[in-house]
Amino acid sequence: MNFDFSDDEKHLREEAHRFLRDKCPITRVRAALDAGLDHDPELWREIAAMGWTSITIPEAYGGLGLSQLDLCVIAEELGRSLAPIPTVSSIYMATDALTRLGSEKQKQDWLPRLAQGDTIATVAWAETAAASTSQEAAMRFVGGAISGSKLPVSAGMSANLAIVSARVAEGSGLYLVDLTHAGVTRERIDVVDPTRGHSALHFNNVPAERLGNRDAGELLETILARAAVPTAFEQVAGAEAALQAARGYALERFAFGRQIGSFQAIKHKLADMFVAVQLARSNAYYAAWALSTEDPELAMASACARVSACRAFDLNAQENLHIHGGVGYTWEADCHLHYRRARELSLILGSPLAWKERVARGLEARRSSVRDAA
Repeated sequence: MNFDFSDDEKHLREEAHRFLRDKCPITRVRAALDAGLDHDPELWREIAAMGWTSITIPEAYGGLGLSQLDLCVIAEELGRSLAPIPTVSSIYMATDALTRLGSEKQKQDWLPRLAQGDTIATVAWAETAAASTSQEAAMRFVGGAISGSKLPVSAGMSANLAIVSARVAEGSGLYLVDLTHAGVTRERIDVVDPTRGHSALHFNNVPAERLGNRDAGELLETILARAAVPTAFEQVAGAEAALQAARGYALERFAFGRQIGSFQAIKHKLADMFVAVQLARSNAYYAAWALSTEDPELAMASACARVSACRAFDLNAQENLHIHGGVGYTWEADCHLHYRRARELSLILGSPLAWKERVARGLEARRSSVRDAA
């Protein structure tokens, strides 16, 4: 089992790093925030021109047909740059789900548009800010159309396509919905990271097509587990960027005639941040292997990657603020950009607590199987 990336994948990472260093400096992230944009549409077009919106889409539908490992490599660099674009909702979740679950007609209709970046997609399953399940959904699918509301929905203001969970007489399902339909209304929701905007979507008898043939709860579990892996790479890189920012400030800031980085308290903070990044990276690498090989361990591996990545980015974003001191809490400092993204990514796929419960259930199931085997 090889947990390292291939030479081609490393080359892809280097190219992505150079592109985002030039095209998405921190000033561009700040500009999107200052302008009140829910994403940077020009940057989205630029990454689409690079082929990043079509990495895992098969060539038959206009994509590059590359692997999930290639997607994780790109995700890492997008996370490092804090790119203000809807990668999680559109690329990691909706595009992947449509590629795996869609009918031939659905793929022909939507995947080429997603590959070109003409369409932004999202997955709408929650109906309140609290955790919910498909069995609790008030959204209904009746007579070929859906009615109800979903919130919060990532990229809800800019998405053209949504995968929506809804109740039916015999259970629940996922449905493809064209968000340009007149029966769809949108309402912006204030969130901690406006550059990855969220909204409420209201549906009034909007036509919808069934996606997949299994219950929505089962399908959503798989969609979230798969999306958690590249999202973890974004978080690991974001945590590493926060660590580098904190280290850089600790080396240039002097107090009492010494670099503050020479004080033991600061050293301990930086050491804890480094350990958190390395632990999260190890879990993310294992989850990437499980995703790329469709290994049965994927559910457990992605949950572990998700938990450790959330912890690493949250910790490092907060410690970056603390090490910067009072100046770190000002608008002019960049610390809040890392903190905003850390909080957004920790909730976009469900809370860290929900993912810890997945880990606990997985460990309990493993213990039960070992006990039964004995």
